[in-house]
Amino acid sequence: MAFMKKYLPPILGFFLAYYYYSANEEFRPEMLQGKRVIVTGASKGIGEQMAYHLAKMGAHVVVTARSKETLKKVVSHCLELGAASAHYIAGSMENMTFAEQFVAQAGKLMGGLDMLILNHITNTSMNLFSGDIHLVRRSMEVNFLSYVVLSVAALPMLKQSNGSIVVVSSKAGKMASPLVAPYSASKFALDGFFSSVRMEHSVTKVNVSITLCILGLINTDTAMKAVSGIINIDASPKEECALEIIKGGALRQEEVYYDNSVWTDFLLGNPGRKILEFLSLRSYSLDKFINN
Repeated sequence: MAFMKKYLPPILGFFLAYYYYSANEEFRPEMLQGKRVIVTGASKGIGEQMAYHLAKMGAHVVVTARSKETLKKVVSHCLELGAASAHYIAGSMENMTFAEQFVAQAGKLMGGLDMLILNHITNTSMNLFSGDIHLVRRSMEVNFLSYVVLSVAALPMLKQSNGSIVVVSSKAGKMASPLVAPYSASKFALDGFFSSVRMEHSVTKVNVSITLCILGLINTDTAMKAVSGIINIDASPKEECALEIIKGGALRQEEVYYDNSVWTDFLLGNPGRKILEFLSLRSYSLDKFINN
């Protein structure tokens, strides 16, 4: 009890200060000029808008999704907007071999990699969970496992550039949500895995940032169709959402919250978990891992 009285207030104060003021560094579009960026799920919605923002900032962009014809149009528009270069590689993230090879091909096209933006998801609909194990497996493979495969393949290049991994997630990966159990499970998995890897990067001095983006309802065609007649809240604009994701990655923030409610960031992003993670890390003996 004496320990709590002595040490908890300053620890809490430190984390509160970190939480409220660490994101105040100013973003500048030139931060992305000449940077080599991969965007997955880029044929439509948020991913497409991120590609356009990056193009306007003068980045090199490689986009991927399943639709070759749509990607051609996205790349063409990126070049019109001022991208330093723009390429596409079409394929399905259900194929882990493609996911791994895609990163290598993109790296060759751009001569390296500075930022990996993981944004794709498998098709899903809102429904009560009825025991469809195939849906759970597909959701975990595409929405989670392929993210791991892509990040592992990209890590050597990102280490060379002191780059960034940006993981697009959802409020459904931070709080219980009905009608999307398989989707929610995959998004919770992203938080568990990438937040743990971020901590490992910190203790082993790997200068590759990991930004987890927690999004509310965004006005993409896919999302609007899925929630029609089920959820009655205002959706946030995909263009602004895309920009906020890029800003968070460029500023190397740990988390980005984007939602139409001012309470989301405060309630889901509170520092309590950070305090527990900081305190629990003290009980680990990590010297042999750091030395290796």
